[in-house]
Amino acid sequence: MAKKRLGNARRNTGATKQLALLGGKPVGTVQQPVYPYFTKRACQRVMRIMEEGRVLGFSRDVPEVREAEAALSRHHGGRHVLTTSSGHSSLQMALAGLEIADGDEVITTPYSWGASAACILHQNAIPVFADVNRNTGLIDPKQVEAKITSRTRAILPVHMYGHPVDMTAIMRIATRHGLAVVEDCSQAHGTTWKGVGVGNFGHANGFSCMGGKQLGATEAGYMVTPDQDVYWRACLQCQHNARSTEPGFPDALRPYIDSLIYTHRITAVDAALLTEQLKKLPREIDARRQNIATLQLLLADSKYLAWPKHSKHGNPSYYMWSMLFRAKQAGVHRDTFLKALQAEGLAATSYLPAPIPSWPRLHWQTYKGPRTVWHENLRRARVDYRKDAVPNAEYVISHGIQLIFRFYKPAAKVMQRIADIISKVESNIDSLRHYERNPQPYANVKLHTGTAYAPPSPSGVKRRLK
Repeated sequence: MAKKRLGNARRNTGATKQLALLGGKPVGTVQQPVYPYFTKRACQRVMRIMEEGRVLGFSRDVPEVREAEAALSRHHGGRHVLTTSSGHSSLQMALAGLEIADGDEVITTPYSWGASAACILHQNAIPVFADVNRNTGLIDPKQVEAKITSRTRAILPVHMYGHPVDMTAIMRIATRHGLAVVEDCSQAHGTTWKGVGVGNFGHANGFSCMGGKQLGATEAGYMVTPDQDVYWRACLQCQHNARSTEPGFPDALRPYIDSLIYTHRITAVDAALLTEQLKKLPREIDARRQNIATLQLLLADSKYLAWPKHSKHGNPSYYMWSMLFRAKQAGVHRDTFLKALQAEGLAATSYLPAPIPSWPRLHWQTYKGPRTVWHENLRRARVDYRKDAVPNAEYVISHGIQLIFRFYKPAAKVMQRIADIISKVESNIDSLRHYERNPQPYANVKLHTGTAYAPPSPSGVKRRLK
């Protein structure tokens, strides 16, 4: 009954109203909540650290670092956790701990934020791109296995937007070929595969905890591994040498202690924030899922938006809400549809401009910009990414619509507004087709896109902190 009622409510919206893109009145801004949200206790802890001047997070000798790593370790079933300055650094530390280095090949996805490839390049290793599943946008295990060579050392799957990769298949392939697995969980806090949290499958895995993520501090991250040796090797190469004073540091590594390191350590402030944020992560993930479920009911009869067909074994945590646009059925380009959504007040976008192998800074043969640290390594390996064919990634990028999803509390009214906007645009698809063929008459229309995402006012933030 609820599904029918929600569906009917949506169908009755926007059928006769002129699009804001064409001069009509917009539905109204979809306002994202203030995010990240910090509790009063978290703010008080940060103020105390600042007042005491204890901001450095050299090692577990710092109480906040020790507490955060212990809490995160419990969250991951007792695995070793090393806090870091970012998700990118956590991935690089995972590779360093696994001794992935000069000339090693690491298979990863062409559809991701650049950190999942940059961490490989920064280890002087070679990213090898395996295409994604056309329906999900996640790396395709069959494509992974087809890319394995004698130089392959690891697989780096990315749980995009909080949707889990098929880790059963990935781990089976890795075991069969003797490869390491590094999960990029930067967008996937709270995501599970067959009931197990992501980050608990691979040999060393990275999480981002920057302010926009489900577990958000300011700028932070952490590496998690079941292997103590990987943990200590990552400490040696990527953390302050104060880590060598921690109990259990291997004597075999002591001759190599120095400061020739990547400075990937966390601050005491962010460590304290992570401890506090972790306490409320489960209920906030539940709320995200509840909101998406509401949205799914409201959009059940959408003509032009398709939900990605993910496995029943996965339970996403929704860093972003992602859909595929049915351009052929709509008869308009995805970008035109996006423009109409934005004009109505929905700050939807396309997350990535192109597959990573097509990015100019990877093309050492033709690149004319500032020098990079990886071109010589790619030249020696005779890598030519210009020849990489990733048609499924290209399809997902050209048809994808994404929305940052920061709704960490139940927000049925906001979900209804999102559905109202989509319904209005879909109901006026004929007008949108005409606009696409002849946009000139609307060139001077004053759009309302400036309010598609409005940051909170300082006074609003002050009220929230009281």
